[in-house]
Amino acid sequence: MKKLMLGDHAVAQGAYEAGVKVAAAYPGTPSTEITEFIANFEEVNAEWAVNEKTSMEVGIGSAMAGRRALVAMKHVGLNVAADPLFTFAYTGVNAGLVVAVADDPGMHSSQNEQDSRYYAQSAHVPMLEPADSQEAKDFTMLAYELSEKYDTPVFLRLTTRIAHGRSFVEVGERKEVEYEYKQNIPKYVMVPANARNRHPAVEERERRLLNDINDAAFGNGINKVEYSETGSNKIGVVCSGAVYQYVKEVLPDYAIFKLGMVYPIAVERIREFAKKCEKLIVIEELEPYIENTLKANGIECSGKNLTGLQGELSAQKIREVVLGQKALPQPAQNAPGRPPVMCAGCTHRGVFYIFNKLKLNVVGDIGCYSLGCSPPLNAMHSLICMGAAISNAHGMYMAKGKEFAKNNIAVIGDSTFIHSGITSLIDAVYNKSSITVVILDNRTTGMTGHQNHPGTGKTIKGEPTHALDLEAICRACGVENLSVIDPYNLSEVEGTIKKYLGTDGVSVIIAKRPCILLDKSLWSKSVTISDCKKCSMCLKIGCPALNKCKDNSVVVDSALCTGCMVCAQTCKTGSIKAG
Repeated sequence: MKKLMLGDHAVAQGAYEAGVKVAAAYPGTPSTEITEFIANFEEVNAEWAVNEKTSMEVGIGSAMAGRRALVAMKHVGLNVAADPLFTFAYTGVNAGLVVAVADDPGMHSSQNEQDSRYYAQSAHVPMLEPADSQEAKDFTMLAYELSEKYDTPVFLRLTTRIAHGRSFVEVGERKEVEYEYKQNIPKYVMVPANARNRHPAVEERERRLLNDINDAAFGNGINKVEYSETGSNKIGVVCSGAVYQYVKEVLPDYAIFKLGMVYPIAVERIREFAKKCEKLIVIEELEPYIENTLKANGIECSGKNLTGLQGELSAQKIREVVLGQKALPQPAQNAPGRPPVMCAGCTHRGVFYIFNKLKLNVVGDIGCYSLGCSPPLNAMHSLICMGAAISNAHGMYMAKGKEFAKNNIAVIGDSTFIHSGITSLIDAVYNKSSITVVILDNRTTGMTGHQNHPGTGKTIKGEPTHALDLEAICRACGVENLSVIDPYNLSEVEGTIKKYLGTDGVSVIIAKRPCILLDKSLWSKSVTISDCKKCSMCLKIGCPALNKCKDNSVVVDSALCTGCMVCAQTCKTGSIKAG
């Protein structure tokens, strides 16, 4: 039976059919849907972990115990998970472990364009890269076979277009796989003496895999060579993943070497392929990873001189840079730009409005509240990575002192705080910092689609569980200056921030109210505006439900308004009232 599936869903389907028992992840676009989908299968113990390092360690535990495991993350999450991964590459597996990592060329929802293929090379972990949803499923299942055959974790690399693209997938039945757990100190206890003995095993298995992948009898199901039936095949193209689809569309007269395994690369097979072509081009997104590997092995080729190092490729881009054809004419774009904004009724909006009003330097973090950097709020002045806000603010205090801290504030979401903010808070308290931290507790992981986390009291499957008490956690970390406030109450927000700025010690303000999109029963009637004085004060909060008319008066879009009344608190004339 065939089903139309996202690439992410196909990975989950493949893992399910391969007998995976444990799946762990922290939400991260474009990988989130993998774990969401596999959680629908009763046979799989799926979980949202507090961060990617923890999820990796959960997967490792499952693999050591003898049950196949799947760990999923986006490319920046792999940074967090790298510590246990590199060591598990030494120990090897018992049951298979597959690490699905989704890169984001073009940075559709990410802070950088990291290329995860270099992690495979650095950790000496094999990496497969599918080019459509069917391959996403097939390569996932293959990855478990390779993991157990070569005693290694295996990467499955996706990019945004494969993760979120749909194509048909042949769905099969589940096969249960379980191995006996045996204690093995030399294999699994990585003290230096044991690790030194395991390192040669890593090199040996890589040699075996490289020999096998260069053998056409083994590698044909993974790497494919395609010759044009109508073209001259004088020019050969090496590519992988989503780029393969673009190449097939734009360059039908070219010979193609499609890599399904991007680490290790079947260099000898590509060498034979190159001998049959007058010219070899490598077309790949992000870094010149394949190109540099081929050049290092004496294979003449070009690539990044055409496509460049930045951004996402497309059929049109390849048509332009390879064939020299001009861009196809585009229809006139009369619609105005629509940048992302905080939702109408967003519980974060009032807090950022106050940040802006007080002219604070705001040290930010990763979450939907990152949109606080945009006009008209303009109230986030740095954003580095998950959990960095508190550490960055502490570093600023250490560098500039207490006077600077009087105008400096850190902001972090509840899910991000649990992910990696707690350790930063402990560090700040321990090292006698005097910073003010605002935790935006909207009871969900909002940015990636409202996933549960340890603070919501529900598991990935919606089952009730212990709800982490953020106030108690902060007090346990040593925070004495702490208040819980309603982010819809602007005077309370402003008064509490003023109270704590510049005080001795670490101060924490928890702005607590559920995300307005979680439950529509939380919505009130739309506000009304009468006798508008055209001062535009209410527009400073940047709510999409408020629209400015040609005569400078403001009207309310009742289809968007949630009745949060934040705008009414900014109106000094009393023109905005509850509906």
